Amino acid sequence: MLNRRDRKKQQTRSALMSAALRLADERGLDHVTVEEISEAADVSPRTFFNYFATKDDAIIGEQIADGPSVCDRLLATPVEVPLIPAILAALTPEIEQFQADRDLWLLRMRVIKDNPALLPILVSRGAVAEQESAVAIATRLGLPADDFFPLLAATLTGTAVRAAMMRWADTDGAGDLLELVREAFGVLAGGLQPEHLNPEKQKGNR
Repeated sequence: MLNRRDRKKQQTRSALMSAALRLADERGLDHVTVEEISEAADVSPRTFFNYFATKDDAIIGEQIADGPSVCDRLLATPVEVPLIPAILAALTPEIEQFQADRDLWLLRMRVIKDNPALLPILVSRGAVAEQESAVAIATRLGLPADDFFPLLAATLTGTAVRAAMMRWADTDGAGDLLELVREAFGVLAGGLQPEHLNPEKQKGNR
């Protein structure tokens, strides 16, 4: 449970992210300044820099988690649960939060799509997150830290989440994001077989 001070900080962070996204969507990333974002959020530029190093960071966003991280939840999942369902269970609170913040996330994804200069930051953050996930997967499975499997599993499941979010955004968030992620993870668990195709047709294409 967050105390009053932490709730206020979280509200300020959210206001800055919302202002940055709205202005970037209206004007384009290159035509928005930190001063304008701060004014729109009713804070000073100095306050802005207490939360974000750059306007790009405010646009991409990074919510401060209240509770265990994805990796913590993965490591806490009973060992008898297969890996892919365990990763899905660990990710579920974040995915549900994305769904709850639907409008913000759809706006963020649109701004990122319209401003390719943001992609290197996303790639860098994604690589760090996947490396952290790989370490947690290796620990869960009792594998060496440099084993190839944990990194591959982290990369594939991360890609599955991104693919689900892209499909979600393509429908303007009309569907249930968690169901789309479940579907994507089901494809991974099934060995990347396109279940909607006729098995006999698949044989003929080999």
